[in-house]
Amino acid sequence: MLTGMTEGDWATVLRVFAASCSRRGGKGRNDRRFLEALHYFTVHNITWRALPACFGNWNSVWKRFWRLSRAGVFEVFFEALAALSDTAHLVQMFDSTIVRAHVSAAGAKGGRADRRWAAPVAVSRPRSTSRLTGLAIRWAFA
Repeated sequence: MLTGMTEGDWATVLRVFAASCSRRGGKGRNDRRFLEALHYFTVHNITWRALPACFGNWNSVWKRFWRLSRAGVFEVFFEALAALSDTAHLVQMFDSTIVRAHVSAAGAKGGRADRRWAAPVAVSRPRSTSRLTGLAIRWAFA
C-alpha cells in the first residue's frame, strides 16, 4: 500500500487495534485488510462503493467502520498509538471546529444590491384577473 509501513509497524498497529476493539460481538476477519481499506478510502477520497474488490465487500467494510466508530474504538486506537510515540505531541490537527471562516464565507451573495422592484411592478399588467373580474361584476350591479 501507500503507507510505507514496515511489517514491524503493522504488527504494532494491529496489536493496538485488537486491544482497542471490544471483546463482545463477532470478530473481524482480517484487521489489516480492513485498516488498509480505510486508508485507501481516505487517501483516494472515494465513496464506499468505489472500494476495490481486493478489500472485500464495500458494504461489509462500511458496516464495520460504522459500528467501530459509534463504539469509540478509533478514539481509543489513536490515543493508544499516540501514547507509543515520542513525537505525537508535536502533531497538530485542524478541522472545521477550530478554524474560523471569514464572514463572507457564510454563503450570502456579494456585489451591488441594486433592487429595481418598484418600477416593473407599476408598469406590468396584473397576472391574474380574478379580483378585477369580481370588482367589475360588483360595479355592474351597483
